[in-house]
Amino acid sequence: MTSSEIRENFLAFFKGKDHTIVPSAPMVIKDDPTLMFTNAGMNQFKEYFLGNSKSKYPRIADTQKCLRVSGKHNDLEEVGKDTYHHTMFEMLGNWSFGDYFKKEAIAWAWELLTEVYKIDKDSLYVSVFEGSEEDELELDKEAYDLWKAIVPEDRIILGSKKDNFWEMGDQGPCGPCSEIHVDLRSAEEKSKVPGAGLVNQDHPEVVEIWNLVFIQYNRKADGRLESLPEKHVDTGMGFERLCMALQGVKSNYDTDVFQPILKEVENITGEHYGSDPQKDIAMRVVADHIRAVAFSIADGQLPSNNGAGYVIRRILRRAVRYGFTFLEIHEPFMYRLVKVLVAHMGAAFPELKKQAVLIENVIREEEHSFLKTLEQGLILLDEVIAKTKGKEVDGQKAFELYDTFGFPIDLTSLILSEKGYTLDEAGFEKAMQEQKSRSRSASEVAKDDWQVVHSDGEQEFLGYDQLRAEVRLLKYRKISTKKEGTQFQLVFDKTPFYPEGGGQVGDKGYLEVPNGDVVYILDTKKENNEIVHYAKNLPKHLNDSLTAVVDAELRVKIARNHSATHLLHQALRQVLGSHVEQKGSAVHAGHLRFDFSHFAKMSREELDKVEDFVNERIHEQIPLQENRRVSMKEAMKEGAIALFGEKYGEQVRTIRFGDSIELCGGTHVQNTAEIWHFKIVSEGAIAAGVRRIEAITSDAVREYFQEKEGQLDEIKARLKSSGDPVKAIENLMEENTQLKKEIEALQKDKASGLKSEIKKELESLADYKFLSKEVDLDAGAMKDLSFELGQEEENLFLLLGAEKDGKALLSCYISKDLAASKGWNAGQIVRELGKYIQGGGGGQPFFATAGGKHPGGIKEALEKVRTLIS
Repeated sequence: MTSSEIRENFLAFFKGKDHTIVPSAPMVIKDDPTLMFTNAGMNQFKEYFLGNSKSKYPRIADTQKCLRVSGKHNDLEEVGKDTYHHTMFEMLGNWSFGDYFKKEAIAWAWELLTEVYKIDKDSLYVSVFEGSEEDELELDKEAYDLWKAIVPEDRIILGSKKDNFWEMGDQGPCGPCSEIHVDLRSAEEKSKVPGAGLVNQDHPEVVEIWNLVFIQYNRKADGRLESLPEKHVDTGMGFERLCMALQGVKSNYDTDVFQPILKEVENITGEHYGSDPQKDIAMRVVADHIRAVAFSIADGQLPSNNGAGYVIRRILRRAVRYGFTFLEIHEPFMYRLVKVLVAHMGAAFPELKKQAVLIENVIREEEHSFLKTLEQGLILLDEVIAKTKGKEVDGQKAFELYDTFGFPIDLTSLILSEKGYTLDEAGFEKAMQEQKSRSRSASEVAKDDWQVVHSDGEQEFLGYDQLRAEVRLLKYRKISTKKEGTQFQLVFDKTPFYPEGGGQVGDKGYLEVPNGDVVYILDTKKENNEIVHYAKNLPKHLNDSLTAVVDAELRVKIARNHSATHLLHQALRQVLGSHVEQKGSAVHAGHLRFDFSHFAKMSREELDKVEDFVNERIHEQIPLQENRRVSMKEAMKEGAIALFGEKYGEQVRTIRFGDSIELCGGTHVQNTAEIWHFKIVSEGAIAAGVRRIEAITSDAVREYFQEKEGQLDEIKARLKSSGDPVKAIENLMEENTQLKKEIEALQKDKASGLKSEIKKELESLADYKFLSKEVDLDAGAMKDLSFELGQEEENLFLLLGAEKDGKALLSCYISKDLAASKGWNAGQIVRELGKYIQGGGGGQPFFATAGGKHPGGIKEALEKVRTLIS
C-alpha cells in the first residue's frame, strides 16, 4: 500500500463514521502568541477544547502538517540519528468535541488498524494510564475494560503519567490516553523477547503509532485537576510510522515517503544509502530537513534571524553542515531536492507546487550564505587554535564561534580532533546553558488561572463599526514576564478593540470606570479565539459596567496604512506582473511594511510607477466595499486574493477598493481619499526571490516632506546660495575633485621626498633591512611608498605608522621572499599590533594595514614590532 493510499484510506474510513474531513492548517502559526508552529494535530482545535467556541462539526478528521523543533516538543537533535524521529511529520487524527468518547475511539482505532490496514493483531500492544498519586487519579478502568474486551490482557500495558497522560501545557485541557504500539521485529526475535517489555523503551522496531487522548480534565495554575463539562477525543497517528508498518520495512526512511528523496541525495552525492553509518545519518538528516524547510516556506515562513524564521534557518543549516562534514558537499545542493519533494507530495499538499520556485530560490540562497559562513568559521577556528596554549580549546571560545558566527560545535570538535586538540566540552556546555537560561527567563510567562466574573456572556467584536462601547468583564488573569513585569489579561463580553492579526498591530486605548478611574489598554491580541486585552491594573469594581474606548487617532492611522497595503499589492501585480504574491506584512500607525515575491531589485522607474498607481487610486476617492460574511467559494469566484499560510474558514470577509479585492479581517478606511498620500521610503531584498517595501501615508508623509524641505533649506544656507542648490552642489563636487587631485599630488611629492630619507634610516640586520617609523602620510601614500621601497630594496621589513583625522594607521610591508623564508605574515603582525591602537586589521602575508581609535598607541606599536619578529 503506497503512502498516498494509506492517507486516503484513513480519511475515507472516518468519513464513513460521519466525520467531516477538514484540510490541514498551516504548519506555521501566525496569530497565536503561545505557539510558533503546529506541533500536534489538535492545535487548530484548541478553542473547542478550552470551551471558547463551539465546533460546527462534532466529529472531524484530517491529516495535519506538524513541526517539532522547539520548546517542550523538541526532537531536532534526535533526527537522523535514529530512524523514527522527525522534524516535519504528518499526524493523522480524528476528533470528537463533546460527542463520542472512549468506547467509539478505541473500537474504531482497532477496526481501522486490523480490518482496513490488515495489521497482524498479534503485533499490536496497547497502553492504559495506570493512575497518579500526585494527581489523586486511579487507573483508567474504563479504557482498560474496553481494551480487555478486544485484546488479551498480557497485551495491555499500564503506563505512567509521563507516557499515558497528555497535557496541552502547564495549564489547560488534559486527560489520560491509550497508545497503540506495533512490534515490527521478526518472528524469531519476538520468540526470544516479548514485545510488551520493549514498549516505550526507544526500540526502533517496537514503536508507538497511534495515541488516543481522552480530554476530560482541566489543569489549574496550582496543579489541581477539575473535570471538564464536556469530554473530548483527540487522536494522533504518526503517518510515517504507519507507512513503515504497512510497507513491511524496518525504518521510516525505507518507506516511499522518504525513498524518492534519498535516491536523489544518492544521485547528487554519489554515495549509497546503507553503506556507511555516519553517511546514513547525514542522508537521513538531509531527507528529513528538506521537508520541514520546504513546507515552512510554502506556508509563508522564510528563514531569518529571529523567532520562527530562526528555527527554520537552524534546520536548514543543520542539514547543510551534515552534507558538508559527512557527504563532502561544499556547494548548495538541498534546493535540488525540491523538485522530487513536489512531485511526490504536491498532490496532497498543493501549496508545495504553487510555491516551488520560491522554495528553491530561498533554499539555494540560504545554502550559499551558510557555506560562506562555514568558510569564515574555519579561518576563525584556526586563529583560536593558534592562540591556544596547550592542547585543549576553551569552551567559551568555541561557544562564541557557534553563537556569533553559527559555526557548528560538532564540526569544531571534529576539526580539533583532526589537528590533535580537544574541546573543553564542559566550558562549552556551561556557556550554552547560561545563554539558554537568559533566553528562557526573558521569554518565560507565568500565568495565573482565569478568574471568572460573569459566565453568561459570549464575546462579540464591534470594532468595525465603533470605537467606543459599554462592556462587561467576563474574566481576567494575572501574567508576569521579565520584559513587561506584571500585567492583567482581560476578556469582555464585547469589544471595539481589534486584536493583533493579519499583520495589523493590536489596538490601544483605555477603560472608563464609573468611579472616574481609567484603566489603560496597552495591547490587544487573540488567543484561542478570544480577544485578550492587556492592562497594567484591574478596574477596582469588577462587576461594574465599563466603557471601552479605542485610541481613535492610532486606529485611523493604522487603517490608512492597512488599506494602503492592499493598493500596494494591486500596484505591484500591475507593474511587475501577476507572479507577485504577498509574503508578509506589518501595519503600524507610523508606517507599513510589505513583503512580496519578485526575482529582481525594483528599478527607480518601477518604484515610481507603483507609487503613482497607489496615489491615483487615492485621488480617485474609491469607497470601501466590505462583505463581512461570504462563502470562501464565492469570494474566490469574485477574484479575491487569499494568502498562503493563512487559515480561512468557510465564511470569510472581503475588502474591495475598486479592482482590489482581498480576504482580510483588518480595519480599513471608508474611502481611499482618507489615506491622503502614499510614499515608498525603501525597497530591498530579505531573501532570495522575496523583496520588502517600507512605506508611509497621511501624517507621516506630511512630516516626511516637511523634514525634506527643512533639509533643503539647511543645504541652501550651508551653500550660501539662493539659486539652484543642485547646480551649486555640482560646482562644489567639481571643486572637491580638483582639490583631491592636488592633495594626492602633494602627498606623492611628500612621499617621494620621504623615500630618500627613509632609505638612509634603514637598519641592516643579519639578512634583511628593517625600519619602523611614524610618518605624516595618509593610507594610500603609505602603501605607495612601501611598494616603491620594496622594488628598490631587497629583503625589506617596513612598518609605518601615521595619525590622520584623529585615527591611528599602521601599514606593514615584507618582501615576498623574506616573508616566505622567515614564515612572517604581515596580516598576523598588524592584527597583533592593532591592540596598541585599539583597533584591528589584516591583509596579505607581504602587505597589511590596521586602523584604530587610539593614536597615542602608535609609538608603542612601532616599538613592539621587534618582539614579534625577533
